[in-house]
Amino acid sequence: EVQLVESGGGLVQPGGSLRLSCAASGFTFSSYAMSWVRQAPGKGLEWVSAINSGGGSTSYADSVKGRFTISRDNAKNTLYLQMNSLKPEDTAVYYCAKYGDPHWYYGMDYWGKGTLVTVSS
Repeated sequence: EVQLVESGGGLVQPGGSLRLSCAASGFTFSSYAMSWVRQAPGKGLEWVSAINSGGGSTSYADSVKGRFTISRDNAKNTLYLQMNSLKPEDTAVYYCAKYGDPHWYYGMDYWGKGTLVTVSS
């Protein structure tokens, strides 16, 4: 059974940093691209970032480019999102998601339950 469990969310002040983690199990983690997707209160889903299976290729939404860094540790079956210079508009539930292929050519087929990030003073 595929499981994706996010952690690391919380309350942070504007300008602060947080590191999200996603522990993966039930599949060969190193064979699939992964992503982070977020949903702000009362809004739709927003794709944030993706990383290919080997970790050598990444992509970011314009809204987070230069502030967020996606990475993965295939030995630990864990996906990360380092978030710096956080803004109130980054407040959202952040979801970890698995793609159906090593790069992000196909859609996301499994999702975690999310972790809440609140950016507020």
